[in-house]
Amino acid sequence: MEPVYDHILIRYAELSLKGKNRSHFEKRLQHNIRTALRKFPEVKVKRSFGRMFVELHGEDVQGVSDILQHLFGIHSFSPALKTDNELDGIKAAALFAIKDALPDEEGTFKVSARRIDKSFPVRSQKLNYELGSHILQNTGDITVDVHIPDVEVKVEVRQEATYLTCKTVKGPGGLPIGTGGRVMLMLSGGIDSPVAGYQMLKRGVDLQAVHFHSPPFTNERALQKVKDLTKVLSRYAGTEITLHVVPFTEAQKKIHEAVPGEYEMTIMRRVMLRIAEKVAAKNKALALANGESLGQVASQTLDSMFTINEVTTMPVLRPLVAMDKLEVIDIAQKIDTYELSILPYEDCCTIFLPPQTKTKPNRTKANRFEGNLDIEALVEDAAERTYKQTLSSAEELDKEFEDLF
Repeated sequence: MEPVYDHILIRYAELSLKGKNRSHFEKRLQHNIRTALRKFPEVKVKRSFGRMFVELHGEDVQGVSDILQHLFGIHSFSPALKTDNELDGIKAAALFAIKDALPDEEGTFKVSARRIDKSFPVRSQKLNYELGSHILQNTGDITVDVHIPDVEVKVEVRQEATYLTCKTVKGPGGLPIGTGGRVMLMLSGGIDSPVAGYQMLKRGVDLQAVHFHSPPFTNERALQKVKDLTKVLSRYAGTEITLHVVPFTEAQKKIHEAVPGEYEMTIMRRVMLRIAEKVAAKNKALALANGESLGQVASQTLDSMFTINEVTTMPVLRPLVAMDKLEVIDIAQKIDTYELSILPYEDCCTIFLPPQTKTKPNRTKANRFEGNLDIEALVEDAAERTYKQTLSSAEELDKEFEDLF
């Protein structure tokens, strides 16, 4: 029977540093892979001594690979041939692999064998020689280059079987989703906050999102943009993401009427933070996250962050705080949120903007201006009227947006 690529071998780097907690992280990654691959009913996902294997059972290797390359916790993976721990069978698999990788039988290769099962009678260096010789004797113009080969045939002899790979696909790294606790992302629809969500997902958090919607000042297209950004983020979560939509119009109008213009942005963000904290607590999230970058805009100075942070004791995570705009845009383009984010629909932070925003607000004045408002009632009302929607990457993006591209 001719060998076939019937497995995908998965490697994970950071997980191997988790000591006694390693098994917990591996089990979570296994669960996430099974969930992400649920549309391939025949695949099986198994763990084995520091590796994970996806048994394809006839499912499409490329379709499965397209999903695996987005899953956090995976350092790299390779389509793999599985064969018995018999030298003749390993030779046949190695020859098949090199002919598949170099179909014109031209180019260079090397064999890198690891004998994890020490009872296998052929030592690693001897196995390199045996397999290399077999390939050279049965191919045309293929030669050996041990330094910079066109193809590296990697062989792992394990207790249950031997696996051969020729191609390595880089994964996103990070930690498996669900190992870092629940975080509530403040998702505006701009370039920064979706990237912040991606960075938080990379650290293994269970992400939910909260968005402040101010109709009729912000329209339904602006809200749809945020929903579509949530769908894109759910691709990296490997599962659905819950979006909480806060009706913010009434609160924003009262802030606009009662607060001097230069402090309007500061007070609005303090109110938004209070509402987000309430929504987060209600949904068992232990921290908030946003897309703030130090010094990027007037409301993101250290003085502003200090004054705005006063209203919450919940941790506020800012994964972009030390990045410049070009770094953020690079990531947004890589994760396919950039084109959505630059669509010209206003979010609530861009309406009622005064000519100048205070770049060094202080807490005393902020508290005094808030005295003109019934803050507790504003927050309670907005949080009470918040509604939620669960969104998935399996759903299509809004058709009108696709046409714009």
